[in-house]
Order: sequence, then C-alpha cells, then structure tokens
Amino acid sequence: MREDLLHFIWKYKKLSIGELFSTDGEPIELLDVGTHNHLAGPDFFNAKVSIGGQLWAGNVEIHLRSSDWYAHGHEKDPNYNNVILHVVWEHDTEVFRSDNSPLPSLELKNYISERVLTNYRALFDKRDVSFVNCERNLAQVDSFVMGAWLERLYFERLERKSNGVAALLAASNNDWEEVLFKLLLRSFGSKINADAFKGLGEALEFKVVRKLRPDLMKLESVLLGMAHLLSDETVHDGYYIGLKQEFEYQKSKFGLENEAVRRPSFFKLRPANFPTLRLSQLANLYHAHETLFAKVVGSSHVNELYRLFDVGASPYWQNHFSFGKPSKNSAKRLTKKFIDLLILNTVLPLKFCHARKIGMAVHEEILGIIAGLAAEENSIISNFKKQGVSVKNGMESQSLLQLYDYYCTKNKCLQCRIGASLLH
Repeated sequence: MREDLLHFIWKYKKLSIGELFSTDGEPIELLDVGTHNHLAGPDFFNAKVSIGGQLWAGNVEIHLRSSDWYAHGHEKDPNYNNVILHVVWEHDTEVFRSDNSPLPSLELKNYISERVLTNYRALFDKRDVSFVNCERNLAQVDSFVMGAWLERLYFERLERKSNGVAALLAASNNDWEEVLFKLLLRSFGSKINADAFKGLGEALEFKVVRKLRPDLMKLESVLLGMAHLLSDETVHDGYYIGLKQEFEYQKSKFGLENEAVRRPSFFKLRPANFPTLRLSQLANLYHAHETLFAKVVGSSHVNELYRLFDVGASPYWQNHFSFGKPSKNSAKRLTKKFIDLLILNTVLPLKFCHARKIGMAVHEEILGIIAGLAAEENSIISNFKKQGVSVKNGMESQSLLQLYDYYCTKNKCLQCRIGASLLH
C-alpha cells in the first residue's frame, strides 16, 4: 500500500461515500474533497465534510497510519490545526492537533472496493514488464482518454520548454530576436554540438549578428571563426583564406573573444550534420530574413514555416563538407526532418512563450502546426508502438516523451490519466 493510492482514492471518491463512519462511530458525509496540494502543508485544502451532523470546512491530511501524524511532527505544527479530518489506511492511535484538540479519523481499508485494490496491485506488478508499468493494458485504454491526456501532456512539455525561453528573455533584456538566435543556434548544433553552439551564442553578442546580417560572408566568417573552425593552418583554398581574413578583421573591430567557446565536434556525425555546414546554413537563414522573429511568430501554418526555413549552405559547400576537401556535388539545404526538429524545439516553445507574454491564445494554432509534423523516431517511441500505441504526428510523439520522462520512469501512475483509468 502506498500513500499516493490513498490520495487518488480520496481525490476521485473511490470509496463507499454513502456509508462512512469515523473511528469514533460518527457518520461522515463527504461534500467536497478539496484541492489537492502537492507542496508543503496538508494534502487537501478547503474540503467540506459533515461529521456527526456538523458541517466542517478546512483541510484534510492523509497517511498510511494514524501514528504517521506524530512521525511527521504535525502535532507540533500549528499549520495543521485547521485539519478537519485525518484520512488513513489503518487507524493505530488517537491523534491530537498542536492545541490538544482531538482530530477525527476515517479509516479507509474497509471502504475501498476489492476491484480497485486488485487493479492497483496489477498496475504495479512488475513481473513480465519490460518497458512501463501499464504496458499489459496500454492498448486497451479508451481512445478519448488517451487523446485528451496526450494533448494535456504536450502543453505540459511546452510549458517546461518555455521556462528556458523565459530565462533567455530575461537575460537579453526582452530582446526576442536575440532569444530566437540563441535557441536556433543550440538547435542547429543538434544533440552532439548543442552545448558548443550554446557557448558560441553566449560569447557572440547578437548586436554583431544584426550588423553583419546583410553581408553573408562577414556573418559566416564570424560564426565559423568564433567556433574555432578557421584555425587550421594546413588549409589553403581561397574561400577558407578569405573567411579567415574576414574573421580576423571583424574580431578586431568588435573585440570578439572566443577563448571560452568549445570547438564543435565532427566525431560520430554524418557529413550533412557537420558544424561547418550547420553554421553556414544558419548564416544563410539570417542573411535571407531581416526580421526572422516576426516571421516565425507570424507563421500560423506549418507550410509557412517550411518555406521560411528552406535555406541551404553557401555555394562553397555544394561540393565540400569540410574546408579544403572537395566532395561530390550535392545540395546542402535543410531537410524537412531537420526543420521539423527546429519547429518542435525552438519555434513552438517560442510562440507559446511569446503568446503568453502578450496575453494571446495560440493553443489551437500550435496544435494545428504540430499536427502537421511527422512523429519523432527514437527508442522510447518505438517501445510505445510495440505496446500498441498509435503515434501519428509530432504532438503525439512529444506527449509520449513527456509521459515517459515525467510519469512512467517516476512511477507516477496515479497522477497519470492512463494509470487512473486502469484502476476504475
């Protein structure tokens, strides 16, 4: 037995509420369970309970045993003096508040159906479970319950991501263009070079990017130079030398410092993801759009965003992946799959945070955009599919990642609508 099950039972009234009695034999009528409190203090605020015909309004505390009241020191804490009912699985001692007034207790073990307990035990029975607790029954969850929960999880994930946007906004003195640049830079680094590109964004003031944006070579030279990608003395082709000379000039002009910037890695990367190409593509994106932030937040359809991010690297890179090493000629444009990741990890959190700041509702717009994105492909999503879960688009894959990371791996099954539905 776990305390979170008792919270669940009380919150959703999974007990015989028509015939409840306190441990003193007084009839209890449950009128309002109150508001679940996940912070310090009593477990449920502002409940309404009739005890022995007397209406009480106040808080409810829940424990496995009555003696836990003393084990947690509540008898010394005046914050618990407004507790009107002590709800426990087992009543093993009488309980008094800090002012020595007796506290009525409700012992739950005789009021919970065997079906709920059986389903609860089955949910946490980890025998023959290889992925998540509910995998044996996951495919049987009602589609409406699943759909509503996944939508809620997506905005929960978006909220978490937007916290990082808000922190960048505060650090940039509310410069949304700068925030977008730093977010994009990190996303262009992908998983392996995200931190290195993040460091580049911290070292390079965005005002420099603004000034250099009209001149592609200048902007590209600074991005590559700040990333220590123009420091190879063995490369002698003309484009490389020109970029290196330009960076040295801009470095002196703007007083640029890149000692703290980590050189990005090429190891284990496919050539299309080489940092040289990604920084060139980013330079081309900013060269093509003077007010990129306004265009991003103004895009209400996924196809507008695809057109916005339809850029390639500079002409030199059409037959190069690295400086001084010619390769077969090929287009080096951002792929649809990569743009999808930019939209998921940068555009939508930014749109969400910006809309919240200005008091605008964009939930439907965001759902419309993400529904047009392909579902992500990784081991977690593959495992959900193996359990019979349909994953049709980017919203559902993002939601399942949120579910796995913050509920499944933490055994928060009773805070999950899927787990709760399986106890009914």
